[in-house]
Amino acid sequence: MHGEHYPDPSAPVVPTRSLIPAAWMWSAREASAALASRDLGTILRTYRRLNGFSQQHLADLLGYDKTYVSMMETGRRSINDIGTRRHIARTLCLPVHIFGVTDVGDADFAAMVQFGDSTIRLAEIARQAGRAVEAVNELWPLTARLEARAANGDIERHTLVLLGRARLALGVSLGAVLPEERLAAAARWTGKALIIAERIDDPPLLAHTLRMHGNELRKANRIPAAIARLRRAVGLSADRVGHATALAFLARAAGEFGHRDLFDSAMARYRHVHDGWDGGGILAHPFTVREIHMRGLVSTGRAAAPAQIMQTAPADAMPSAPAWHVIERVTAGEVHLAAGDHDAADEALRTALTAAEAHRLPHQIQRAIRVAARGGLTGISTDGQGALVRVNRLLAPRGSES
Repeated sequence: MHGEHYPDPSAPVVPTRSLIPAAWMWSAREASAALASRDLGTILRTYRRLNGFSQQHLADLLGYDKTYVSMMETGRRSINDIGTRRHIARTLCLPVHIFGVTDVGDADFAAMVQFGDSTIRLAEIARQAGRAVEAVNELWPLTARLEARAANGDIERHTLVLLGRARLALGVSLGAVLPEERLAAAARWTGKALIIAERIDDPPLLAHTLRMHGNELRKANRIPAAIARLRRAVGLSADRVGHATALAFLARAAGEFGHRDLFDSAMARYRHVHDGWDGGGILAHPFTVREIHMRGLVSTGRAAAPAQIMQTAPADAMPSAPAWHVIERVTAGEVHLAAGDHDAADEALRTALTAAEAHRLPHQIQRAIRVAARGGLTGISTDGQGALVRVNRLLAPRGSES
């Protein structure tokens, strides 16, 4: 047809702009439904809408004429050429299998499975280093491909375990970058991981999944369900690291629920496991133990005790995970406010806001805003709202920006 521009499949793909993080694909129901449809037109329309792209902008991105994009979106042009489908998928950072592209013997899937463990491991390292968006972007193509394989009923035990681990890692990474009102999406993914872990005879995997799912439920404010999962995790976690992690998460959940007896019991057991332990890990760090203890004391109505802890026990060396520094600074602000020291609270919360924005942690910004509002620190609340808008602008689909 005159005026159409058919792509050269061998041409290099050079996007005309930096595309949004992949996080929206796993937290926006509209996007997930579009991807699941496997319909090219639906996916293109949804992609444009969520990014705020015009048809002309998408056409420029793909190297096509606008009329060609319009025909693809409306179904008037069927795209059967594998090279064209690969070009569209790669340019828009979508897994090629969504458009029905496989190769002989499904070698691309076999390679993905072969390196799946490394992908998950590297994504976990990125998340712990404060690069959770990067972790999501690494995890979601693997998870999407494994989900498609499972949906077709063509999946063996090793691949099913990999899917469970990918779901879990994706959920935890989403839990680091999504704002509070969308944290249920993170809990849904860790919950889907638990479905697999419950069916596979692998107690360590089940214990690990229960720990992480319980913590995501806590963050999504489903505290009773979180406590139930974490109590199971405590009983099933046979190794010292896992046992300490389960107790730490249980203590935090109990504190947020205001369950003083359970908090005290879990905290005492957590300290007992921690004492004399030099095995490493963020939850074995004195800095972390101190923060969990202080926050739980404040949450269970004992504000004087954490203030004394801060005066008599200075913070230990900074932990390697940036998120924990932010968490501790917000808790410190809360403790200072409870002690009536507004200047120290202001300083702690401003430090938290700066770091939370730098590492794109909207949930911690929202927590700092709440603490500041309760203490009458209106300047912090206002600055926090500005930081939250900026972070959400980076993480949200462009079509949803106000």
